[in-house]
Amino acid sequence: MTFDSPRITRRQILQLLLASSGAGALSSAGAAQALAALPGSVIRGGTLVANVAPEPGGLVAGINISSPAVVISASIFDGLVTYDNEYRPQPQLAESWQTSPDGKSVTFNLRKNVRWHDGTPFTSADVQYSILNVVKKTHPRGASNLAKVIGVDTPDPHTVVFRLSGPSPVLWAVLFGTETQIVPKHLYDGTDPLTNPYNVKPVGTGAFVFKEWVRGSHVTLQRNPDYWDKGHSGKDNKPYLDQIVFKMIPDSAARAVALETGEIAFAANNPVPESDVARLRKNPRLALDTVGWQAPAPMFFFDFNYKRKTFDDIRVRKAFAHAIDRAAMARIVWFGLADVAQSCVPSYQKQFFKPGLPQYAFDPKEAERLLDDAGLKRGPDGVRLRIDHVTEVSYGQVYLRAAEMMRQQLRNVGVEMTLVNLDLPSVIRKLYTERNFDTASMWYSAYPDPQIGVTRRFWSKNIKQGVPSSNASSYSNPQMDKIIEGIQEEGDVAKRKVLIDQLQQFVQTEVPSINLLELKFFGFYSSKIAGLRKGPMLFYSTLADAWLQG
Repeated sequence: MTFDSPRITRRQILQLLLASSGAGALSSAGAAQALAALPGSVIRGGTLVANVAPEPGGLVAGINISSPAVVISASIFDGLVTYDNEYRPQPQLAESWQTSPDGKSVTFNLRKNVRWHDGTPFTSADVQYSILNVVKKTHPRGASNLAKVIGVDTPDPHTVVFRLSGPSPVLWAVLFGTETQIVPKHLYDGTDPLTNPYNVKPVGTGAFVFKEWVRGSHVTLQRNPDYWDKGHSGKDNKPYLDQIVFKMIPDSAARAVALETGEIAFAANNPVPESDVARLRKNPRLALDTVGWQAPAPMFFFDFNYKRKTFDDIRVRKAFAHAIDRAAMARIVWFGLADVAQSCVPSYQKQFFKPGLPQYAFDPKEAERLLDDAGLKRGPDGVRLRIDHVTEVSYGQVYLRAAEMMRQQLRNVGVEMTLVNLDLPSVIRKLYTERNFDTASMWYSAYPDPQIGVTRRFWSKNIKQGVPSSNASSYSNPQMDKIIEGIQEEGDVAKRKVLIDQLQQFVQTEVPSINLLELKFFGFYSSKIAGLRKGPMLFYSTLADAWLQG
């Protein structure tokens, strides 16, 4: 694994001692801690002030799934494995593993010196419970990701055996800590994981321990003094930071100011208005990163609620697709920080993306013709259809602007769309519990394999009451289910790719959902932060290795 860790000289440490301590996002750890810096390596101590937006509904990302929850949760929980810059699995809670020749079992050898933050030893029983009772049952992607996991054995406290129905190509892409999340069995067993009180006061195995969550203000994590990772030398105990404070700054313009002034030093989730990116990227005190989201691969789409019979008609769905100018949306609303989606699979995932799929060019006249054919004639007021539309405005004003553009374009073809703008918990309740909406626009992470983040949108078995980021539209089609379950079951890479091609062809032909944009997410961080796990999952990685330069 490659880390960004410039060496700090003795002279620089002495200079740090002589410098006055600031009170901003990068606070000095003081003279004693500076002298205790690891030789030629890092400076210990200090508080990193970060930002996430919107405020998450919970802090256990594998249960209360949302991007801001993942950013925080990654430093509280470790997974069985982590990944290097090429997305290859590396040891974390599992020291090593072996796969049987037939691909029907994977044996994980767990670390023996790991404890939960409350002092309870971490064992194979925690893994077994989490896989079978949390990930497979409550995670919106878990049933698909682990479809071939038919059992989990625990021959001893530090050995876990996954029993599989056959080789599972997707398994090694989902074992990281915020996707296949391992939670403490002694705190979750016998409860409903979705409502467990420890979702908002998490107890993990990671580098940082939860201290407090002041709603509307901040989440504070403190250094785990008993963290298992002693570094390559066995002596440079991680983490290096004393504390991380995740501030909640709901206004994007205020977040931009906070970055410029140094009030915050690490900001994920498109923290500033897209119109500010070009200006802020010129600031030498800030680093812009657009690669740290390539593994999550965010995709923006327009969903129909299939509890509304109007959307059973493919002509209506195609009409909506023709009515929306996606290229203009990418250019005007996103300031070029997005590309038009050609499939439900991101085009840069070349090993899975299928070129030459049916596309729906911006064509209002064709949209009107299709709506006429579907029997939705204009009334005396020019309106054919009245619907509501739930937005993800809590993630930023860009989603509201996109919805406003779509509202105007649909109005031009006779569809009157009323926008419903809610905070994140209310959106989750409306879409996934009440399912009381007509249409919605949202983004999901596609992740490096379509089985992880794409199929959940279309699989009928993923219509999970109350589970965020599942199949919100209630779309159910036996032919689609057969393709998706084939992808889950097929162990041969080439044959599986044929099924993934069929999935993309079916989605683009039947238009169960309109694929709008491939989003180029970005984040900013201070140039004084070293040790970030740079690569395709930067903002979804632990801050165990991060430290503050003088």
